[in-house]
Amino acid sequence: MWWRLSAKEWEAKAYDGNRRAMRKFVDSGEKPGLLAYRDGTPVGWVSVAPREQFPRIERSRVLGPIDDEKVWSVVCFFIHRKERGSGVGAALLKAAVDAAAERGARIVEGYPVDPRGGQASNGSAFTGVEAMFREAGFTEVERRSAGRPIMRKKVSRPRRARTRPAR
Repeated sequence: MWWRLSAKEWEAKAYDGNRRAMRKFVDSGEKPGLLAYRDGTPVGWVSVAPREQFPRIERSRVLGPIDDEKVWSVVCFFIHRKERGSGVGAALLKAAVDAAAERGARIVEGYPVDPRGGQASNGSAFTGVEAMFREAGFTEVERRSAGRPIMRKKVSRPRRARTRPAR
């Protein structure tokens, strides 16, 4: 919910209020993101939606819009600590791009951390890391902060298999 609320709203709701807000959001039928499972157990999550659903990005000096293009944003990952480094993040990023494309996105944007040759801490890597986005075909389009590029990938709607009626 952090990206979906102003700082004032986030602080006012505190932990339990934000948790209830997310529950209400999910119960309304909205899809806040995607889950990754391994052997039936959830091991990761990614948040993806049209950028306008994330007011913090819309108002951010560092991550704010660079143009008027309609983009979908990948804003947050959670990977279970035992699964970090196993490819779950990359799989979630691919799934997020595919899901956005299926829902009409033409551009998907991310805001990963650039660890500058070192390792990103778990606390700072919740938006993903630059190398993962590059490996997924994203390119840097803007950088207003040394450690936080804005990256994009152009996508097209997946083609559905054509079927012909049996004769």
